[in-house]
Amino acid sequence: MVTSTTFKLAVLIDADNAQPSMAGPLLAEVAKYGNAHVKRAYGDWTGCGLKGWKDQLLKLSIQPIQQFAYTHGKNSTDMAMIIDAMDLLYSGRFDGFCLVSSDSDFTRLAVRIRESGLSVYGFGHRTTPGPFVVACDRFVYVENFALPEQHATKIHETVSPEKCAVAAQVGKDGQLIRQLEAAVEAASDYDGWAALVDVGNLITKRQPDFDPRSYGYGKLSNLIRALPLFEITWRSPGKAKPETLYVRVNRRSVVAAPKSSPHPDVPAGHC
Repeated sequence: MVTSTTFKLAVLIDADNAQPSMAGPLLAEVAKYGNAHVKRAYGDWTGCGLKGWKDQLLKLSIQPIQQFAYTHGKNSTDMAMIIDAMDLLYSGRFDGFCLVSSDSDFTRLAVRIRESGLSVYGFGHRTTPGPFVVACDRFVYVENFALPEQHATKIHETVSPEKCAVAAQVGKDGQLIRQLEAAVEAASDYDGWAALVDVGNLITKRQPDFDPRSYGYGKLSNLIRALPLFEITWRSPGKAKPETLYVRVNRRSVVAAPKSSPHPDVPAGHC
């Protein structure tokens, strides 16, 4: 069984398209998906444009790959990164790739890697073209690295007007509501309940760049709780298996908040 600790990843960074300040948070994010066995950053290190990377390369043990710009206006860095990615792919030593760039030139590379049965995780700015985003199994916007969870409600915590305002704003996002509702219903059992982990996996398959942090929540469970259309609870999937979070659509659009909860991850009330 492949787990996050045994899942072997190759992390390839287009240094021309990434800032050195995001290197640390990037690798922390990569660790959620597997173990980075290869960490390489590509660029022309003889110039001044990448000098801010030096400290990060040493600190995080990222190998710099030198690529001269042979012709003005041509991106030799992209070509070098693609060639290395194919060499690593054919080595058969990896379970997935992390492609760090906001450049659509890597779209075909992502598609080719996935055609070989490996996972592709993309990392880039919100300006990343859509074709590259959807070519990945999951795409994470680097802007979300600096967004800690600020709107999660813990048990017995007083719900502030600011948090209610955020929840109200999220609740007006019709596209998000339809997306969540469709995923819950698709993953639900006969009585409408769906395991939250299955809902999250389904949403990511349909929209690789989906991220609760984009809406101000660090976890999908806290995003779901902020929306009165859904109700969430702890249930056992059966056969004496441990309890896990389940969610279903509340057709009354009003969730009756429980007075208390035996689980610390379930809040005592809603906005």
